[in-house]
Order: sequence, then structure tokens, then C-alpha cells
Amino acid sequence: MKGTILVTGGTGYIGSHTTVELINSGYQVVIMDNLSNSNVEVLKGIEAITGVCPTFYEADCNDEAAVERIFSAHPDICGLIHFAASKAVGESVQKPLLYYRNNLLSLIVMLEAMQRHGTKGIVFSSSCTVYGQPEQLPVTEQAPIQEALSPYGNTKQINEEIVRDTIHAGAPFKAILLRYFNPIGAHPSALIGELPLGVPQNLIPYLTQTAAGIRRELSVFGDDYNTPDGSCIRDYINVVDLAKAHVKAIERILNPELGSPALETFNVGTGRGVSVLELIRTFEQVTGVPVPHKIVGRREGDIEQVWADPKHANEVLGWKAEESLADTLRSAWAWQKHITPKA
Repeated sequence: MKGTILVTGGTGYIGSHTTVELINSGYQVVIMDNLSNSNVEVLKGIEAITGVCPTFYEADCNDEAAVERIFSAHPDICGLIHFAASKAVGESVQKPLLYYRNNLLSLIVMLEAMQRHGTKGIVFSSSCTVYGQPEQLPVTEQAPIQEALSPYGNTKQINEEIVRDTIHAGAPFKAILLRYFNPIGAHPSALIGELPLGVPQNLIPYLTQTAAGIRRELSVFGDDYNTPDGSCIRDYINVVDLAKAHVKAIERILNPELGSPALETFNVGTGRGVSVLELIRTFEQVTGVPVPHKIVGRREGDIEQVWADPKHANEVLGWKAEESLADTLRSAWAWQKHITPKA
């Protein structure tokens, strides 16, 4: 085994896929999750894929005593991947205090624990939302940080500053900020995938639930943007590809021979922008399943268009997106059918 990695939010969408890739790469994994937006049954899917059931603690990252107990129980924790956060743009506009309390305090508690226990590094789950609406596309890591368009985006900006200031102050660990774009799809086994509680806040689970007949129709927020078809453009990345980027980041942090800087930032995306309407059409083409949808007004906090320049991650991190959009959408539909047998 290469060492033990603590994954906060590890039963969530990206966290569960990253846990699979970590286990498959030879790491032991400890998961900490309060199950506020995930299901403990995900652990069965992880075990079915990998043959290993990770150690699991139902606990909140804001709970300092619980965090201390977990670190003390696992003195071999050498790295932390911090996913745990509230993540819906629209909800953050309606509930800003919830987002600031949960997203900021949880990171501070984890960083303090890392300092006490000699953890070697952290991979922080950041977002392309820190760029706001970029002045130039595709967006590189050198693009200026724009004023956030939502409290969610603002928490990512502030959290990056917290990590940056902590490293600057001489923290005895390294940090990598992964600014990723829009993760979609599911594991090719269809044993884990995006499983939101209640009404989905993200596009793809709402789309697949609509295709399955669970939702009446999908709302497309705006068709009057300055894009080819009027709908917003995003860089949609396969969740397994994204998970593998986290493994690459952990390996970079833990390998002293690389001599990597104390703090690094990488964009994790495909480098291709796809509109919401194009995404719907592609899903219908590759699955043969219609998606009833309607155009509604713009949603506050949404960015018009953004996609990555992933060159830095390709060349320095040694990572590259590999899965096609078509295969990614097929995997999302396979997952939806797995959890909705009649779909």
C-alpha cells in the first residue's frame, strides 16, 4: 500500500469515484462524510468495483472533535482530498450563510488538523467558478480571478485564499488546487454515479431523470446568451477522468523526488465547450431517448460560457481527459437505468 488518504465528502459524486481510483492505485482510503447530500449505500458500490470497502466515518468536517478523533485513529494519513462542501450555485444564492459556514469552516478545521498531525499535503476541490466570466477563452490558470457571481463561487475563491495564505505562512505541507469544470457521467460499471437527494441541482441528473420519466421536463435556463445557440456553454468532463486527476495530484504531493512547489494550481477540463442544448441533443442521439425540455428565464449566478485550457495539467500533472462526450453521456444513462430499473 502506498499510504492512507483521507477523503472528505467521499460518499459524494466525485468523492466516490476518486475513492475507487485511489484504491485501484494502491492507496488505503478513509472516508469522512456527514451524508447531507449522499447515501451510505455508495460504499457497497465502491466495494463491488474494487473489492475493498473503505473505512467510513459519518461525521461533519465542521466538528473539530470528530476530525481530531479520525486523525488520531489513523496516524498513517499522509494526504487529504477535501471535497466536502455545499455545491449548488442556485441554492447558494438563496442560502448564502449556509454556504459560507459549511464551505469555509470545514476547510479551516481540516487544515488545522493537518498541521497538528503532520499530514503531507492536501488536494483541494476548487472550481472554474473562480474565474467568473473569463475575459479570454479558453481559460488558463493565469486568468484573473473575477468577482464571483454566486456565494458558492465566492466560497471557492475564499477557500483558495485560505490555502494560499496557510502555505505562505510556512505550513509544513503541500497543496494542489484543482479547478475543475463540469463533471458528468458515471463509472462504466454503473455501480456508482451521481445520486442527489431530492430534486437535482445539477444538469445531468435532472436530464437523466427527465429521460427516465421521473421529472416532467428539463428547464434550460436562458436561450438568449451570446453563444451559437443562445444557451450557456460549459466544459463537461467525465467524472472518472476527473477522479484520476486527483490521484495524479496526490502522487505529485507525496513524491519528494519531483521537487514540486508547495502550492500549485491546475485546470481540469477537456478544453472543449459544449452548450446546454448541444448536450441535450447529444444525449438524445447516443441513447435514442427523448428529453422533454423547455426554455425558461436566465438563472441568477450562471456564467455565460467557460471552458478550460488544460495544457498545464496535461504537461505538468501528467493528466489528460480521455473519455468522449458520447461515452460519458451513455454512462450517465446506464447509471440512471441502474437506479431506476424501468428506465
